[in-house]
Amino acid sequence: MKDRSVTELLAAWNRGETGALNELLPQVTDELHKIARAYMRDERPDHTLQPTALINECYLRLVDREVVSWRNRAHFYAFAAKTMRRVLVDHARARQAGKRGGGYEPVTIEGDLGSTTPRVIDLIAIDEALRRLTELDERMAKLVELRMFGGLNIRETAEVLQVGDATVTRDWARARAWLTRELRG
Repeated sequence: MKDRSVTELLAAWNRGETGALNELLPQVTDELHKIARAYMRDERPDHTLQPTALINECYLRLVDREVVSWRNRAHFYAFAAKTMRRVLVDHARARQAGKRGGGYEPVTIEGDLGSTTPRVIDLIAIDEALRRLTELDERMAKLVELRMFGGLNIRETAEVLQVGDATVTRDWARARAWLTRELRG
């Protein structure tokens, strides 16, 4: 049997084909490591999670889903990136709850909020801002997740959101401005 593409394997997984996930994992592991390394590069140096552990947590959450409906590889990677973000936010919240008097986990986001210099911002604050943005404009919040956390480009984001490239470009500029304003608080 010839090797199937990621999109074909996702479709097979959607259909409940046994073995599709096992065939898929070797093909997506490198990209998942790239996403995880990008997240961990922005974490504090003494973070207890390593990229492989982050991928493992993500994998457990992915396979635990009862209903799987992947549209394509971009959709899968966007969901995986969002899942990794949730793992890190959950980890930060657990750590914050364990500290006396609270405390936040700093994260450096380089250039994603319109700045040319790295900024240290709170992962929990970003998550809360994205929750507020979801209440205002769900598609724009998803766009931020796809671009900022999923690492998708304009075209891939447009594909996942099923809108045009120009719409993504325009909304990305608006979302970055909104998020910057919210985080400066």
